[in-house]
Amino acid sequence: MSVTVSFLGGLGEIGRNCAVIEIGGRLAMIDCGLMFPEEDMLGVDLVLPDFSWIIDRADDLDCIILTHGHEDHVGALAYLFSEGVNVPVYGTPLAVAFAASRVTEFGLKSDFNPTETGEWVKHGVFEFMLIPVSHSIPQGAGVAMRTPEGLIVHSGDFKLDPTPIDSLPTDLPEFAARGREGVRLLLSDSTNAEVPGFVASESSLARPLYEIVIETEGRLIAACFASHIHRVQQIVDAAVDAGRTIAFLGRSMERNVPIAQELGLIDVPADSVVSIRDVLDLPPEDTAVICTGAQGEPLAALSRMAGGDHRWVKVEEGDTVLISARPIPGNESKVNRVINSLTKRGVRVYHGDNANVHVSGHGAQEELKTFINVIRPQAFVPVHGEHRHLKAHALLAEQMGVPEIVLCEDGDAVVLNDGGIAVKRKAVSSGYVFVDGLEVGETERGVIRDRRHLSEDGVIVVTIVVDRRTGEIVDGPDLESHGFMEDPTEVFAKARDAVAGAVGGIQDWPTDFDALRRSIRSAVNKVTKKTNRRRAVVIPIILEV
Repeated sequence: MSVTVSFLGGLGEIGRNCAVIEIGGRLAMIDCGLMFPEEDMLGVDLVLPDFSWIIDRADDLDCIILTHGHEDHVGALAYLFSEGVNVPVYGTPLAVAFAASRVTEFGLKSDFNPTETGEWVKHGVFEFMLIPVSHSIPQGAGVAMRTPEGLIVHSGDFKLDPTPIDSLPTDLPEFAARGREGVRLLLSDSTNAEVPGFVASESSLARPLYEIVIETEGRLIAACFASHIHRVQQIVDAAVDAGRTIAFLGRSMERNVPIAQELGLIDVPADSVVSIRDVLDLPPEDTAVICTGAQGEPLAALSRMAGGDHRWVKVEEGDTVLISARPIPGNESKVNRVINSLTKRGVRVYHGDNANVHVSGHGAQEELKTFINVIRPQAFVPVHGEHRHLKAHALLAEQMGVPEIVLCEDGDAVVLNDGGIAVKRKAVSSGYVFVDGLEVGETERGVIRDRRHLSEDGVIVVTIVVDRRTGEIVDGPDLESHGFMEDPTEVFAKARDAVAGAVGGIQDWPTDFDALRRSIRSAVNKVTKKTNRRRAVVIPIILEV
């Protein structure tokens, strides 16, 4: 019986991680993540996988397996369920708790099953095991799945941290046991495949974070991912040692920390925490605010502080901000804007480029090679990363002597059959689905392109009144611009002449007004392109009298 692994996202970008394993016509999804918009995706809040293929086969989907609780692995689950899909979800307790909280916010319910690692789980035709891995969130896991074509191992996001905060390193002995059983196909995290050596341990940050907190004289504001519970713990520990009272700020931070506390994954002394309202009544030098916004998200707490419009916290000279994260690719400009805005307000900012405040949760080259060597797969598909990361990982696998290496893209499917392997290109839907404000839909790439065009070149509205019988210009042309140039007077004078010429050149009236609008657009764009090399969006308004 053949086995197919299809990729709905995560192969060619950072985020949207989502793969589907098919056995005998039944489907099991591994992860269901979203992606944060790239810099040029104007007006877009989130990017989802295209679930149309899954929705069409909703009756065939048996379950969803989550590797960990980061948004790029669980964040799209609520959107999938809002389409009427509802199947059991498996994952470590923290992963399903984070996912369930988001689904509940949507007013939806589902069957979430906290699953212990190291135990085989049977669901229909699927038999799988979650295997512990260290990552930048507690209770990360890889997935081993038994299939008619042999064992498939999915690494999830991982690194080989020798001294993790929770003392639970990646379970290499268990992965080695699966390797001895025989792994037909390995899917492995490629995020840091271009980075030589090893990634530093999360615990290596304890001293530098502590020193920043201790040396800070005024108010401390620390921003990191709300799901990075290990990092939050280290900041809490340093703040408590420094005698500071802590307040958590930001919707996801206020949601995630209590969940982690309930599961015993973070220790925050109750007498050291107050609400954000109460912390404002304390001397700034005795407080620490732990908040969201490390990626420069416009509506997150840190961005609002930088812009001076946060409801509770007004940053000022003497404050210190610690940004304990690296920008996700595409977020660099947003993070830089936040840092610049903070420094203009006299705030001292520590970040990844000027202080040792962040380590990656993804293994570098030597860790990836060690992982491959432990598992010794017959075939390998690099996942989770941009194309250059996938290619770099494939080269590492080649160095390690993996017999079959397949580079895939979103939408491709790998078919295991009778000991062989084949790739079906663009076998499933894989386009970007944008969350645009409150709307979710397949916003066309052309719409995003038009928004970019408007932001770069502006818009010109041309209004003209013509005699419907003769075509004579009764009034105008009047030109008005938005975002085009500061003083368009000279350009508009030439453009008016060009529009008048285009209208006056029409011999037969009444005429085709669509053709007339095209002529007006062309006339204006020829002028603007010649005079200042810009091609604005031209909107002709033709009135008849």
